[in-house]
Amino acid sequence: MPQNKKFFEKIALERIYRLFELAEQEFETHPERSAHYIGIARKVSTRNRARIPEELKASFCKKCNSLLKNGKNCETEKRGTLLCIRCKECGFERKTRA
Repeated sequence: MPQNKKFFEKIALERIYRLFELAEQEFETHPERSAHYIGIARKVSTRNRARIPEELKASFCKKCNSLLKNGKNCETEKRGTLLCIRCKECGFERKTRA
């Protein structure tokens, strides 16, 4: 049974990475489609109990699912040891360790 869980988690991670690639490709022309792909990736993550990798976590807004590109739809600011990423579309602010 544990091997089966690892198998499904691996497939879920592959799908998550692929959906983020598609979101990256569609960001310039169709930002709403890009947000939809990220929403699907988050659903895949929760349904299969697979964590979204750290490098991808900081690249989307948790509130509106939009892909965050520095200078286009987000602002990055360093406050002490924290890195604050603010979405310009909905105003949500994510704080991560820098």
